[in-house]
Amino acid sequence: MEKRQHVYDHRLRELVRTTGDIGVATRLGVPRSTVRGWLRGEDRDVVSCDVLNMETVALQAEVVKLRRRISVLVAIVHLLMALARLSGAKLEGRRLPEGDARANLVRTIERTRTMLSLRSVLRVLGLSATRYHEWANEDAGCHPEEQDRCPRRAPNQLTADEVSAMQEMATSPEYRHVPTSRLAILAQRSKKVVASATTWARLIRERGWRRPRLRIHPEKPKLGLRTTRPDEAWHVDITLVRLLDGTKAYIHAVIDNFSRRILAFRVADRFEVLNTLAVLLEAARNAVASREAGAPMVVVDGGVENFNERIDELVASGLLRRVLAQTEIAFSNSMIEVFWRTMKHQWLFLNTLDTFAALRRHVTFYVAAHNSEIPHSAFRGQTPDEMYYGLGADVPVELEEARRRAVARRLERNRATSCAGCSGSANRSAAVA
Repeated sequence: MEKRQHVYDHRLRELVRTTGDIGVATRLGVPRSTVRGWLRGEDRDVVSCDVLNMETVALQAEVVKLRRRISVLVAIVHLLMALARLSGAKLEGRRLPEGDARANLVRTIERTRTMLSLRSVLRVLGLSATRYHEWANEDAGCHPEEQDRCPRRAPNQLTADEVSAMQEMATSPEYRHVPTSRLAILAQRSKKVVASATTWARLIRERGWRRPRLRIHPEKPKLGLRTTRPDEAWHVDITLVRLLDGTKAYIHAVIDNFSRRILAFRVADRFEVLNTLAVLLEAARNAVASREAGAPMVVVDGGVENFNERIDELVASGLLRRVLAQTEIAFSNSMIEVFWRTMKHQWLFLNTLDTFAALRRHVTFYVAAHNSEIPHSAFRGQTPDEMYYGLGADVPVELEEARRRAVARRLERNRATSCAGCSGSANRSAAVA
């Protein structure tokens, strides 16, 4: 069936070309594309016979009435614009409430677009185009939980096929040996997905993709050696400190595993195995545990200062039991190493270590403070000396009671104190009463 071409009155076409208002024709059912073609087309000569079928006086009266109404509306618009400027009413930088208020504004803008361009409407309202389109898309029917992933609202986001390919690569055992940052580059080189490493990491985290990396080889024990009494296990080690002139100094120490107390230490200007022997003998002489409890177990590393003829004789005498860390036992010698790191970075390196005497003085000060002054978090406020000698059993109870008293005082003080706003509200309430 042949499509019939519509023919429109030439006077309607001329009226559109004269006024430039396409709404005159579109409101009568003329397609918008046809009306825009009239505006772009050339003038055509038309031969017709004018037929007057309405009264001239009534037509003129209607024109005058419409002009008067237009003048009144223009005056009202000028007044409203002036009032808006004076009152500072502007949507830019402000947030409208969710729901009906925003939806009504969007619908009003859509109705106004039949007479004004969107750019003009937004300029009058002081509303950015980005903000308007965001509101319009929110009212387009997206569910709240899907708005952040709506392709129309965020056209730069990854497509569903790209996300599916990323999930397949991230969860595939084929790529379990590839780190996430390099997996992003590998996906680009294999022409599967072009996305940054941060995007890969974000999607893996947000969507809960589990990479197939179940560890089979057993891990190292995370909990170190733990004892139940003093002198049950010791740790001995040596550390090196360089003075300002480059001279080497050696610090030997023995720490008790149960109390973290430094039982003996020595600062030497030369590396000698006899220094390790000296600190072990001093710790054994000052031990508080009885002989019936058994010889202390000394955890050592594989250094020559721990395995030599003199140390072997001491172990053979039954005074100590020597075990090699991570070989004879599964635990490391990290407790004494943690003490070295803390002493160096919290105290020694904060001072000028220019002479051997200065180093010895600073080490002596820190060991004394570590043993008797600085409480350990693992002991609920007790110091290593209190744990080693059993003198601080009441300290945790006293600290807990002091905490409760401090909380009670704080509540009482804050409830009795008021700010200017609270005082004003209280005064107004009293006046009303």
